Amino acid sequence: MTNPFVELSGFITPAIMQAYVVLMFLLVIGGTILDVMHKKSAQYFFENSKKAQKNAKRTLSGGEKNGLLLKTVANEVLTSSEFANPQRRMSHLLTMYGFIMFVATTAILIFAYPTDADAGIVPVLWHLGALMLCLGGYWFWFFIRVDVSAEGNPWYRLVRADLFIVSLLAMATFALLWSLSGAGVLKDLFFVLFIAASTTLFSTVLWSKFAHMFFKPAAAFQKKVAHADGSSENLPADYDLSDPAVHAKFPDIPEYMGKNPPNMGLGIKRESPHHY
Repeated sequence: MTNPFVELSGFITPAIMQAYVVLMFLLVIGGTILDVMHKKSAQYFFENSKKAQKNAKRTLSGGEKNGLLLKTVANEVLTSSEFANPQRRMSHLLTMYGFIMFVATTAILIFAYPTDADAGIVPVLWHLGALMLCLGGYWFWFFIRVDVSAEGNPWYRLVRADLFIVSLLAMATFALLWSLSGAGVLKDLFFVLFIAASTTLFSTVLWSKFAHMFFKPAAAFQKKVAHADGSSENLPADYDLSDPAVHAKFPDIPEYMGKNPPNMGLGIKRESPHHY
């Protein structure tokens, strides 16, 4: 129930804490813009969308698009239903909602209760968010990462792609240790590490996967639209391989597979996913 920033306000003014939060927010915006310019992801997205519109077999109404948008928000955004592995999905949800809760309550405590020890339920949500973030993040780090679970690499192997998850976990871990430790040098050390980790997280968007959070919903929505209007991202239709019309269109099917090709089975879906 204790607001961890009250004690901090004794030697760091609320104005400085608030300025730091604003700076981190601006770093995320700037890093995301640079990421978009560097990878040209927005350009690719819009060009691919125009290409799909040209290949569309029907025009979707506004109501259909709104329905697809709501479905995208409910499935890909709020519940992460695109993950076939239930453990990966749960880990992602814990990390995502823990991060949102932690960041939101940090802003509330710093801007609304910087010197108020009694901040209601907000400190509880702050600690709960950090704990959820740690639970989901460490679950992913030790047991789910594809290069560890599928390729047998050690858990302590670090590459640049790990910058996001490592700084994210360090931020939540040192925040909890700083809040729960008593006064003294150790508490000051945990605070410095907490600030260092959070600064690393929010200032390295260009080199991390942070920006994908903004493009993931848009890409999922566009995929649903392409499937509904028939453009199907320029992929071939799902043909019935025993249909004579399909044989006439693709003569190599009966030549190599016969007039009534056997059911090829589930393919890669035959085995339940255990990793990425």
